[in-house]
Amino acid sequence: MGKTIADKIFAAHLRASPTPENMVLDLDVVLCHEITTPIAIMDLVEKGMDRVYDPTKIKAVIDHVTPAKDSKTAMQGKIMREWAKRHNIKDFFDVGANGVCHALFPEKGFIRPGYTVIMGDSHTCTHGAFGAFAAGVGTTDLEVGILKGVCTFRSPSSMKINISGTLTTGVTAKDVILDIIQQLTVNGATDRVIEFTGPVVEQMNMAARMTLCNMAVEAGATSGICAPDKVTAEYLWPFIKNDFVTIDDAVADFAKWHSDPDAEYVEVIEFDVSTLAPKVTYDYKPDHVKDIQELAGTVVDQIYIGSCTNGRIEDLRDAASILKDRKLAEGVRGIVTPATPAIYSQALDEGIIKIFMDAGFCVLNPTCGACLGMSSGVLAEGEVCASTTNRNFNGRMGKGGMVHLMSPFSAAAAAVTGKITDPRQFLA
Repeated sequence: MGKTIADKIFAAHLRASPTPENMVLDLDVVLCHEITTPIAIMDLVEKGMDRVYDPTKIKAVIDHVTPAKDSKTAMQGKIMREWAKRHNIKDFFDVGANGVCHALFPEKGFIRPGYTVIMGDSHTCTHGAFGAFAAGVGTTDLEVGILKGVCTFRSPSSMKINISGTLTTGVTAKDVILDIIQQLTVNGATDRVIEFTGPVVEQMNMAARMTLCNMAVEAGATSGICAPDKVTAEYLWPFIKNDFVTIDDAVADFAKWHSDPDAEYVEVIEFDVSTLAPKVTYDYKPDHVKDIQELAGTVVDQIYIGSCTNGRIEDLRDAASILKDRKLAEGVRGIVTPATPAIYSQALDEGIIKIFMDAGFCVLNPTCGACLGMSSGVLAEGEVCASTTNRNFNGRMGKGGMVHLMSPFSAAAAAVTGKITDPRQFLA
């Protein structure tokens, strides 16, 4: 019987299998940020186990509240930077050099095909876009990962979503994954790895693939994953060029992480996007999704463009294409957060930041703050936000606030009309 990508990665990293259902894997990378990691650090200190298994394989960042907003978040940052210094963790990104973790770490070349990756963050599944197995974990697993470089997972159970057809103008990877979540429901992929395949995925750039994998967890999946190919190799080429003679050689090597033709899946879903319309969430669950036209006219108070889902340069370009020479609707405030300093700098060079500022947007440094209602864009009770983030839970961006998830195109359209709007009217 053939193997899936996840099967192959698990087999290559297997340290032990205490039961047929549980597999202890060696880890290639342990990612850390200042919200979940300080708890693990302090617990290890209290237990007299303040060690790291390999400082070169630990990557750390302060990204959720940056700069610190109060004494508590300042202390979280202090714990992180002192820990990084204590253990000679060179890949630590402090204020000024930091960015949203799931955008920054791939940008730095830290994620490669076939890797095993954990982080104390549910959207770690983003990194599966590179053909890696990447999963969010709890504090105990994070501690063990930091200390021993291993993590225990259930034997992988993969489902395949084959995406075919042609995306029409104004329809993006964000719309695709929202529609998939609607079909699967928030529990439809629980304890599964979603393998995204098909011609549409093959044509996607890495930013789009990361958007797909980022929201796999919203359907309950442990991880999302895409087969690594030439698109992957071209993205990683600055970091792997000394390992291969040509990009084609890298592509050939990556093929060892492709699923076998006779691999077995617990479920296979065929998904044609040819007639897909822009999507938007309603209510308080990520699987509460409608065509954007069904919510057209819903008044919004705030626009938020950014996050680990849609804060990359491609996302900013999409939004700017609608915002150019237009203004925020009266009474609407706009916030844009480029996901990393490099993205911010590129957006400056391309004139995108000026487009946002001319439209009336507040341009923030890279941060996760607003996405989970911690800082830099928290909603007041009764306010409505059109957001490119990944969760619309009750209170997610502020107690009593309503979050409508959508693509950067759709968020920009809402910005200039002051209400949820089909962006395609601006893209004819």
